[in-house]
Amino acid sequence: MKKYILLFTGLFIALNLCAQLSVKWEELTTPEFTQAVLKSNKVCVVPLGIIEKHGPYLPLGTDLYIVRDVAVKAAQKEYVVVFPEFFAGQINESRHQPGTIAYSPELVWKILEETLDEIARNGFEKIILINGHGGNNSMLSYFSMALLNKRRDYTVYFTAGWDLYTDDSQKKSVTDQLAKIPADAPGHAGADEAAEIMVLRPDLVKLDYNSQESGKNQNRLKNLTMATSGIEWYSLYPNQYAGDAHYGNKDLGNALLNTTTNGLIKAFREVKADTSAPVLMKEFYDRADDPMKNN
Repeated sequence: MKKYILLFTGLFIALNLCAQLSVKWEELTTPEFTQAVLKSNKVCVVPLGIIEKHGPYLPLGTDLYIVRDVAVKAAQKEYVVVFPEFFAGQINESRHQPGTIAYSPELVWKILEETLDEIARNGFEKIILINGHGGNNSMLSYFSMALLNKRRDYTVYFTAGWDLYTDDSQKKSVTDQLAKIPADAPGHAGADEAAEIMVLRPDLVKLDYNSQESGKNQNRLKNLTMATSGIEWYSLYPNQYAGDAHYGNKDLGNALLNTTTNGLIKAFREVKADTSAPVLMKEFYDRADDPMKNN
């Protein structure tokens, strides 16, 4: 009887520990971490932001605040482990502005690749990159494909940290709020991002700051109609400000944050249940090892 009591006591403690686990990697103790890997179905998410100017009114860490918040809230509903905010990304177009941290492309690539390798070494088999910075879009698409250059024992998924609508009603909750403000008010450091920071960190929104900076499109490469250039973003918005933050409000912020969180919950569930991508990865690696034999 004593043996069974100890067994059930141990099981109860283990289950209780799992129920109380933080979703944040850095908050877990070592014993908790082991439980978290199992509870998450070996899924870890990496919120990617950046440190850059967000107009004259919003904090340098705007992208980081937003993407980590929606990732954590979604993970609390559909358990996965959330890696600390990752701020090494593509931001060369903002090097002319104070406060920007722009590492070399080689270092950004190496840090991200080795971080994923380390996450996998710690037991995770699926890693979701959640992008919270528009300047990372093309980089992450290429990065994810480039990971096919050699065999890896984990599968990488990526998604955006915005505009994730699970159904029409979710999208309507945002469009109804956007309809109340000018069409050109949202944008980089504009009404939408200001609205989200108003909800998350209202103490960091400085809309009373006396600034004459414009968030208007300066359209300085309009002569290029059949080509573009890496300097395009700077030509459009040299102030790292697009839109008008003054139209931001908490109703809009809550609508944006809630829909993104719900979208991520669905994404986490899909990835946890996914068996196709890992199988296809193995098939691909097997064929790539000896392409003449398999074709």
